[in-house]
Amino acid sequence: MTYWFASSNRDNWEIIRKKNIWGIPKRNKSIIQRVQVGDAIVIYVAQKKDGDITLPLAIAGVYEIVSEGYEDLKPLFVTPERMGNEVFPYRVKLRPVKIFPEPIEFKPLIPDLKFIKNKTMWTGHIRVAMRTIPEEDYQLILNLE
Repeated sequence: MTYWFASSNRDNWEIIRKKNIWGIPKRNKSIIQRVQVGDAIVIYVAQKKDGDITLPLAIAGVYEIVSEGYEDLKPLFVTPERMGNEVFPYRVKLRPVKIFPEPIEFKPLIPDLKFIKNKTMWTGHIRVAMRTIPEEDYQLILNLE
């Protein structure tokens, strides 16, 4: 079993939560080819300004991957402006394992996460669509309340 850390935005988090589907950009096709049924995936959401409130970087949910990777060109996700006409065509179906009622703030977790090697310059560790993480980090996240 592989444990994945997936970066998203809050708009796409709502789609993931409702549809139980995860998608990644065309440029990341090689990643989706490594994903297997039974793998686990942690969904991280970026910070977002909502009126006068800033929603923090956070962990929103944990899922099990329940399908092989597949390609679907039908638009489903919200594409950030900087990504042009990206539709995140490489997708997998998901089964919820744990959805946090309120996303768990990410920054306080950094000291305890093993996959983040540089604790001061940590943002580079989360700027990819998907990356593997150790089981220890997955268990730490799964056990958050």
